[in-house]
Amino acid sequence: MEMLTIGAFANACRLSPKALRLYDELELLRPARVDPETGYRYYAVAQLEQARLVAWLRRIGMPLARIRRVCALDDASAAQEIRAYWARVEAETAGRRELVAFLVNHLSYTPRKDTTMLELRYSALSDTGLVRPANQDTAHAGARVLAVADGFGTNGAPASTAAVEALKSLDGEPLPGGSVLNLLEDAVRGAARAVQDATPGKDDGTTLTAMVWTGSQLGLVHIGDSRAYLLRDGELFRITHDHTMVQSMVDEGRLTPEEAVAHPQRALLLKALTGGADSVVPDLRLCDALPGDRYLLCSDGLSTVVADEELRRLLGSAPAPDAAVRSLVEAAIDAGGPDNVSCVVADVVEADGGQRLG
Repeated sequence: MEMLTIGAFANACRLSPKALRLYDELELLRPARVDPETGYRYYAVAQLEQARLVAWLRRIGMPLARIRRVCALDDASAAQEIRAYWARVEAETAGRRELVAFLVNHLSYTPRKDTTMLELRYSALSDTGLVRPANQDTAHAGARVLAVADGFGTNGAPASTAAVEALKSLDGEPLPGGSVLNLLEDAVRGAARAVQDATPGKDDGTTLTAMVWTGSQLGLVHIGDSRAYLLRDGELFRITHDHTMVQSMVDEGRLTPEEAVAHPQRALLLKALTGGADSVVPDLRLCDALPGDRYLLCSDGLSTVVADEELRRLLGSAPAPDAAVRSLVEAAIDAGGPDNVSCVVADVVEADGGQRLG
C-alpha cells in the first residue's frame, strides 16, 4: 500500500497538517499508520478522496460532527445529506439577508416632513373553502396589528390561533417607530412559545405574516408561505418571500416561476413556527406608509389559486377593505376553494378624528 507522509498528504488534499491532526483526534480522518517510535503519521493514497471531501465540506461551512455522518454514508445518501444541509444554510442566509435589509432601512429612515396624521382602515375575513373539513387559518385586523396565520398538522388550528393571539397585546398602545425592531423580535419569540404550548407535535405548526402599525410605518414579520402585498398607485408589489423548498429552487434557477406553481412539493415549508421547532429567524421589514396605500395579507389558499394580476384588479376596484376581503375570498371559492382562505386588507388614510372599519 502506497503511503504518504503527513506533509505530502496535506499538500495533495489541501488540508493543513494541523487540520489533519485535529481530524485524527476527532476520529474523522485517521492515518493509515502511526510510527510507534516517532508518532509520525502516514496516510494511504486511497484516503485522498475522503480527505478532499472533508476539505470541500469544511469550505461550505459544514460542522465537523455532520461531516463525520456524511463520510460514513454511501455516495447517494451523502449527496442527499449535503443537499439538505445546504437548503437549511440558504434558508438561514435568506433570513439574515432580510434582517440586514431591515436594519439598513431602519437606520436610514428619515421621518416624514409633513405633519399629516395617518390611520388604518381595515377588515379581515376567513373561510374554510370547499374542500377542507375545518378552518385552520386565523386572520386578525386591529388598531395596531394585522395578521394571517395558516396552521398545519393535527393541531394546526390551535397553532395559528396561538400565534396571532400572541401579537394582539400590541394592539392596545401606540408604538414608537424607533423601538419597533425590538417589539417585533419580542412578538415573534412570544408567538413561538405560544405555538409550542399549543402544539405538542413537531409536525404541527403555523405560518405567520403580520404587520404592526406605528402611526407612520408598518413593521412586517414573516415566517412561512402566507404573503403580504402592497397596492400603491395602481401597482401591486409582493413584499414577502415564500419560505418554501420550491421558492428556493426558483431562487437557484432550478425551476421557473411557472413550473413552481404546479410543483408537487410547492407547499413544503423551509421555515415555520412548530411545536418542536428551534428558534426561527423571521423576515423583518419596515415599510414607510403613504396615504392611499392598500395592504393585503393572505394565506396561500388565496395566492395559489388567484393570479397576481387578478389580485391587483380586485384590490384596485374594491371601494373599502370590507368589500375587498369579500371579493378576494369569493374569487378563491370560485377557483375551487381547495384550501382555507384568509385575507386582511388595510388602507392607509389621512386621519379624520377616529378609527373606522372599511
